[in-house]
Amino acid sequence: MPRPLARVLTLLELLQSGGTRTVSELAARLDVDERTVRRYAQQLLDLDIPVESVRGRYGGYRLGPGYRVPPLMLNDDEALAVLLSLTTAGDTGRDTAGDTARDTARDTARETAAAKIRRVLPDRLRRKLDAVLASLAYTTPPGGIADAPDPAILLPIADAVHHHRPVSIRHTAADGHRTERTLHPYGVVAHAGRWYVTAADLLSGEDRTFRLDRITDARTLPGAFTPPPDPAPTTRVLNALATAPHRHQVTLHIQAPPTHIHTHLPPSLATVTPLPPDDWCRVTLHVTHLTWLPATLAALDRPFTIERPTELRTLVEEFANRLLDSARRDPRP
Repeated sequence: MPRPLARVLTLLELLQSGGTRTVSELAARLDVDERTVRRYAQQLLDLDIPVESVRGRYGGYRLGPGYRVPPLMLNDDEALAVLLSLTTAGDTGRDTAGDTARDTARDTARETAAAKIRRVLPDRLRRKLDAVLASLAYTTPPGGIADAPDPAILLPIADAVHHHRPVSIRHTAADGHRTERTLHPYGVVAHAGRWYVTAADLLSGEDRTFRLDRITDARTLPGAFTPPPDPAPTTRVLNALATAPHRHQVTLHIQAPPTHIHTHLPPSLATVTPLPPDDWCRVTLHVTHLTWLPATLAALDRPFTIERPTELRTLVEEFANRLLDSARRDPRP
């Protein structure tokens, strides 16, 4: 929520508490100057909210007699969409120190807006939505996440996660193959702009990860299941993405700690296994294309060896030769 809008809503809330509020008091509460308070009051008037100006030594602003903000009426889908948007909204770029105050203000506005919405929801819906929000996990802090998934899919799956219930889904794979499956879901995870459910898949008898946008129907089933002691949904999703079948299976040995390797090869892409007692790591990847790997390995700036595939050795040699040719090139026209 933009900060000026949040302040206008705060002004309305202050006036709703009753009585006349002086301009100086409102300016102090809103942390703005008195001229801005008058502009906010005019914005409320433009919305047909009867804000009255009281003149005199103790004058200021008050709401017209008998005015009440109409109750907030949201159905399940609307309430879920609003709360998820407030929870996951954010700017992905927070690099400069000058943005810190602005980001903090936006975070505060989102939190207060979400709290206000929760207060006016019926108890049944509030408990339901709290269960959904408690079932979500993120591989990175919320912010820049893709739009919330279809509530008709998310609500039953999140409810099944929270209460350890089986859930039936209709799933369409990347190749268009459609199946009906029964899952024991461990968690719902947002990663890299997409939403996933990680679960025990009773059809295959394995732990699987499914994208929510590929699920066309979901409904909870009777009964209950016992989840693993530590289901770790985010770790399961990252491991599933890193080991997903692709055209090339790559195995490397890199002389660097896992934290350094993951700066260029994130956990969702590469599985890193330390090789004690040396400071080398075994790195495995499943990728569709190899052409981007030579530049990435160069960016790591650490010794490495290529176990497989042979094509990657050729690509690295060609990349090194291009760098060498560029380094030797005469800078004159």
